[in-house]
Amino acid sequence: MVTHFCLGVVLLAILATAVADPDIKVVCAKDSVRVTWRVAPQFVPYAARFFLGNCMPSTWKVLPTGEGEASFNYKFFDCRFTKQLKGKHIIYQNQLSFRPQSKPKSAIFTYPIQCVQKLAEEKVPQFLNPGSGVSEGHSKLVFHMELLNEQLTGVSKTNVIPLGSFMPIWAAVEQKSHQPLVLLMDECVAASTPELHPGSQVYPIVGNNGCLLESKRGSSLFLPRYHSSAIILYLQSFKFGMGGEVYIHCNLIVWDGDYLDQRRKACHVKDGRWELLDDPMRHSLCNCCETSCNPRTKRAVDWESLSSHFNSMLGPIIIVDQPDSMANASLLDTGAAQSKKRVDLI
Repeated sequence: MVTHFCLGVVLLAILATAVADPDIKVVCAKDSVRVTWRVAPQFVPYAARFFLGNCMPSTWKVLPTGEGEASFNYKFFDCRFTKQLKGKHIIYQNQLSFRPQSKPKSAIFTYPIQCVQKLAEEKVPQFLNPGSGVSEGHSKLVFHMELLNEQLTGVSKTNVIPLGSFMPIWAAVEQKSHQPLVLLMDECVAASTPELHPGSQVYPIVGNNGCLLESKRGSSLFLPRYHSSAIILYLQSFKFGMGGEVYIHCNLIVWDGDYLDQRRKACHVKDGRWELLDDPMRHSLCNCCETSCNPRTKRAVDWESLSSHFNSMLGPIIIVDQPDSMANASLLDTGAAQSKKRVDLI
């Protein structure tokens, strides 16, 4: 047994040395990747031990030279790719690995795979580009919060919303001289007053550090981002304050960096489970939405020093029971459905 163990260790050492100089070619497409990995003849018996994420090769062939060639051709939603939105770029990441022994044994070789795509500018309506429209600034940052129309093509011209229909609420922070910023809705509530007081009656919408509570009760969700510095809450209207004025109060978080954790996230319920907006494969960050998302780790405290909190108010919005009431809807003027910001820098 000792002899077999020693031979196994020697074999792994030889394989690790042989694979240290890989012949790998990566071709990124719009929604997929093609990876070709050519290996030396001694690796051919281990054809089933090469992986892209958790995927085995799509094809494997032995070349006339005796070498082996593993080809991986997969979509980005396969193989446990992670997706990260940074500025106007989407970054898909994974890794190749050679694991001669089954788990829990570790891979003896890994190789990072990354595909970067730029978001198409023409898909972003002009008004959604941070910097357009009425806004307020603080400390070289400019913030927006608006109610959009049903087509998501511009700011809504009415503040009267039929019960059960959707209210697209857009928030953004302007980039200016900063590196790409990340904007999240940490907490949002509906209230009947433009100012919140200790005794104010509120209806929770987003809570527990970015969990869209309303997505559990209906069909509300966060729409896919077009930029990391903006977010759209696609909120289904509710009965709270129906017939009267309703104001949406949100605590927005913005910071330099791409670090997400249980305190910095955007989660909603899709297909019966919590999902992370910016990377569905990391949905485990949303598991705490059913309990409490307040881990005070050292890393989280360090990142808080780089973040800022912004309290914003949108309103008034009037939710009506009958669509016919829309006939009496008043157009938004400069005082209706306005965005009010109170900035509290940490």
